[in-house]
Amino acid sequence: MFSPGDVVLVNFPGAVETKRRPGIVVSATLYQTHRPDVIVGLLTTQISRATTSTDYVLQDWTQAGLHQPTAFRSYLITFASDDTRHIGHLSERDWQGVQACLARALALPALF
Repeated sequence: MFSPGDVVLVNFPGAVETKRRPGIVVSATLYQTHRPDVIVGLLTTQISRATTSTDYVLQDWTQAGLHQPTAFRSYLITFASDDTRHIGHLSERDWQGVQACLARALALPALF
């Protein structure tokens, strides 16, 4: 089972092809307890495109197991847990930044 803030590798579907890429687990453990999937948010190395209030440029990307500067985009998709590979975990400050973006993107109250 994955924890919120885990950095994982998944097969993200694209417009032309499916590509193995990193993402951030955003689903709660409770969600995963009752379902065979995990909710993941998109990560991108094209940080120059991460310019909206629902995007977040990771500050501690090396600590998270990533190899280059990376940004979170509030693009969510579900994946089968057994097709998802753990590669790291976000720092607390990056996880808080991602949660704030998700709260704005999903019209949730800012509880974080």
